[in-house]
Amino acid sequence: MWKHHAKFERHSMWLTIGVVIVVSIGGLIEIAPLFWVESTIEEVDGMRPYTPLEQVGRDIYVSEGCYSCHSQMIRPLRDEVERYGHYSLAAESMYDHPFQWGSKRTGPDLARVGGKYSNDWHVDHLNDPRSVVPESNMPPYRFLADQDLDPRAVRNQLRALLAVGVPYTAEQIENAETDLYAQVDPYASETSALRGRYGPNVVQGDFDGDPARLTKMDALIAYLQVLGTMVDFRTYQAEAPENLR
Repeated sequence: MWKHHAKFERHSMWLTIGVVIVVSIGGLIEIAPLFWVESTIEEVDGMRPYTPLEQVGRDIYVSEGCYSCHSQMIRPLRDEVERYGHYSLAAESMYDHPFQWGSKRTGPDLARVGGKYSNDWHVDHLNDPRSVVPESNMPPYRFLADQDLDPRAVRNQLRALLAVGVPYTAEQIENAETDLYAQVDPYASETSALRGRYGPNVVQGDFDGDPARLTKMDALIAYLQVLGTMVDFRTYQAEAPENLR
């Protein structure tokens, strides 16, 4: 049959038809099964929607352009896994709109930054990046500590996310403003209503060092402190990619 390839090479119409047929068959084999799959994202224990404060902090992260210098995607390559931690799972971004995966790294990847540094470190870093990382070229964001959060829009934010598939409950939406303040309560109880709605691993306490105010810096640090902490990789079981075996 290989002797007949000259017919395709000499007649562009036959070549075009052949390409369309081959690409169509390949496309059907790859795409058609997805119509019978409910989700292509592996379910992972521990994943939950962001708390109101974390979600507001995420919005600040996006609005300030932090994504332009920091990715949140650890590739399944040995050098990345050894530097940053377990490779990123699709489930970790299932409630992100938009997701923060990418390849632009002027600064380090932040997929596992949660709990790596203290709140005080983040405050110093945002106020004066070079005070903690001398070689940093990141601009200061000290103005976030001077800007109070407006809690009035948070309920509508959660409703909008519910509309695109984030499974916020009616109770979570109704108590959004209350939970916003509860997460920065330095005297929060481990049995607080906030933890009852979002799980026992929610980090509560003052984030920006000023317990008298609820600021944008509180929200941003709360978001940074949750990144990579929802999934317990000590118990997570998955088949390792070929290049990690």
